[in-house]
Amino acid sequence: MLKILLAAVLLSAGAVMAQTATPSAPAGKANEARKVQPGAQPGVQSVEDQIRTKVEARVGARPESVTKMPFGLYEVILGTDVLYVDPAVNYIIAGRVIDARTREDLTQKRRDELLKVDFSSLPLDQAVKIVRGSGARVMVTFEDPNCPYCKRLYKDMRNLTDITIYTFLYPILSQDSFEKSKNIWCAKDRAAAWDEYMADGKAPAAAAADCKHPLQQVLALGQKLDVTGTPTIVFTNGTRLPGAVPAEKIEEQLNAAAKR
Repeated sequence: MLKILLAAVLLSAGAVMAQTATPSAPAGKANEARKVQPGAQPGVQSVEDQIRTKVEARVGARPESVTKMPFGLYEVILGTDVLYVDPAVNYIIAGRVIDARTREDLTQKRRDELLKVDFSSLPLDQAVKIVRGSGARVMVTFEDPNCPYCKRLYKDMRNLTDITIYTFLYPILSQDSFEKSKNIWCAKDRAAAWDEYMADGKAPAAAAADCKHPLQQVLALGQKLDVTGTPTIVFTNGTRLPGAVPAEKIEEQLNAAAKR
């Protein structure tokens, strides 16, 4: 979303771009207008509302929120994207802000909040279900059958115990990915077909022409959740992990999710 919205105003990711300033009032009056005074007159926009309007004019989308940050800029939320602007919106910054005192990535922390998933709303009936041991612990993955990182992750996840894994077949790499996903979904035993393909490379039989599958719905779900790559893991507390992370990291997140 960010690339589309900012194509006209950003030269590259992480860039700072100066906009041509329009004629403005003298500094004193301009600063006066920006102040948010208690009991301000009705009809006078707050600084945050002025920024919303200016950002919308610059990028063609209205921010969900505008928040003043302790380092003098304003945080602007567009979907799941985090930007920073000056009060006049003459500069838009797309990049990371690090707290130098704690070394915390403030931008990533905010994005993690925005990307949090309502786990209970996920349509798990549209996912391939694999249960190991008691299946007491639960997680979700979005995977493409042609994704090499997904295959690496799958082999690592074989070491997880007492786990239920719901895998949304998410064919975003190619048409071949879509066909393989359809064949896996339409197999007599989906879990076995997925396991044999991801672990051993055994391709499933071609699906019947009239087999119904949820792949379009899953693609729409992934887009809604801003799942931009595979594999992506989602835990019951709504947090997510992108990429082929080690089994030890998955264990950490499963334990954290169990404590919620």
